[in-house]
Amino acid sequence: MTGLAALMAGRRVPGIYRWHAAFGVADVQHSVEHAGGRFAYLDGWKSQSKDEFLTAIGEAFGFPDYYGRNFDALLDCLRDVGSYPDNPDSEGGTVLLWDGWGTFARADERAFSMALSVLGQRVDEREAGKFSVLLRGEGPDLSDVPSLD
Repeated sequence: MTGLAALMAGRRVPGIYRWHAAFGVADVQHSVEHAGGRFAYLDGWKSQSKDEFLTAIGEAFGFPDYYGRNFDALLDCLRDVGSYPDNPDSEGGTVLLWDGWGTFARADERAFSMALSVLGQRVDEREAGKFSVLLRGEGPDLSDVPSLD
């Protein structure tokens, strides 16, 4: 987990990364939490539409009932990720592992692009805490998304 370890140790800048490591979800979660981070998992194989994605990411983070399941509400809730009692933010930041992202990217290119834009906005808002997204698995070419491998 060299790339992930570098990210958690602050040797890689928080961001959106492609990641091809085949570690089990529980192992990735353990590594993130052991380094003082917070972990969320999104099973993209089950969310191929905008509505399915917005529901699944809300469940992954345990968003409150008032989460509006649209991109504006997503950004608002991502900014508040650390304020929910059952999901405390930590010094290590937050890591979202998104497996199977390619199915959504292929099924609805426009909505996927918007989702990446919103996630990127949250990454850039450092005052809200460190935030990284690991896009794991195959998908369309994303030339502006670096590899964590």
